[in-house]
Amino acid sequence: MLRRSLCTALLALGAALANAETPPLPAASRGELLYSTHCIACHNEQVHWRDRKVVADGRSLRSEIRRWQEIMALRWSDEEVDEVARYLKAVFYRDLPPD
Repeated sequence: MLRRSLCTALLALGAALANAETPPLPAASRGELLYSTHCIACHNEQVHWRDRKVVADGRSLRSEIRRWQEIMALRWSDEEVDEVARYLKAVFYRDLPPD
């Protein structure tokens, strides 16, 4: 009897979990959208992990972003450069020292 009740309870719980709404994915940040749209064609995850990194801190990260967006003639504002830097720091450069 206890075994049957336990099985029934587990089935009910499984059904409830299966019907539960999946939380929506978080909206992409402006920095992620800019990076995905303009940078990912030439970059992949490996470029951020190479041995001879140019990026050592937040300042050099923003400098590299600024340099490459100028090469690509993207005309990003300082705010857009900062947004991309925030995104890259959150995803690839978590261990950078604070600015």
